[in-house]
Amino acid sequence: MLEARDIADLLLNQADKQVLLQVKRGSQSRQVIVLPVNMAKQTALRYSDWEQSRARQVDAASKGRIGYLHLRAMGPSDIASFARDFYANVNREGLIIDVRRNNGGNIDSWIIEKLLRKAWAFWAPPGVAPSPNMQNTFRGHLVVLVDEYTYSDGETFAAGIKSLGLAPLVGKRTAGAGVWLSDNNRLSDNGMARVAEMGQFNTEDGQWLIEGVGVVPDVVVDNPPHATYTGQDRQLEVALELLDKKLKQQPVKPYNPQVIPGLNVRN
Repeated sequence: MLEARDIADLLLNQADKQVLLQVKRGSQSRQVIVLPVNMAKQTALRYSDWEQSRARQVDAASKGRIGYLHLRAMGPSDIASFARDFYANVNREGLIIDVRRNNGGNIDSWIIEKLLRKAWAFWAPPGVAPSPNMQNTFRGHLVVLVDEYTYSDGETFAAGIKSLGLAPLVGKRTAGAGVWLSDNNRLSDNGMARVAEMGQFNTEDGQWLIEGVGVVPDVVVDNPPHATYTGQDRQLEVALELLDKKLKQQPVKPYNPQVIPGLNVRN
């Protein structure tokens, strides 16, 4: 089958069926049974591999000091995704939240609420590592990644991060689709006309936000096509550079309670 354009041509309509392949690498040849997946699952697997490779890159480059999480969207299922990755990284000195290609939803305020939590005191039980009184509070420095495919509630999240001064935004200007849609417009034939209805405005002068303009990052960085094809991620690299510089300028102080005064014991 050397005349095949691509191995995918040979696996057409073979999803979820066992297929015997003759695999050759160099002079070594062997047989292997594989179970091809459909295109939707392949896309999901490739997406997951992309996410995990970013996380590994951040962990290796920072020697474990900086964490990474990616949000594909802002829907109900993404709450669990955020909670899993955010609380796994809550004790890191820095965190990159990646909303590139985020296709929206409506949980931006819930996520920002978690980022706004601030510890003002720490518990120090004997023999146990200290912990903040505001449980699961992230005390490190943040950077948020955005791009031209960050859409809808992903943009609202980015606008909130920028407005509240929680982190610098790195990447490209977002899509500019910030007016939320409604599914409440039923037609006489029981069809639906999805209409953009809910715009947002700021508190300063009532100016409309996002729609048609997008959210402009604090640091504009493009990912060149060829470098991206070879596996590089310049936007991620810049985020790491910013956090590394920030950690040198403003180190995250460790939990360090004063020594408990000794007791005068009389016989």
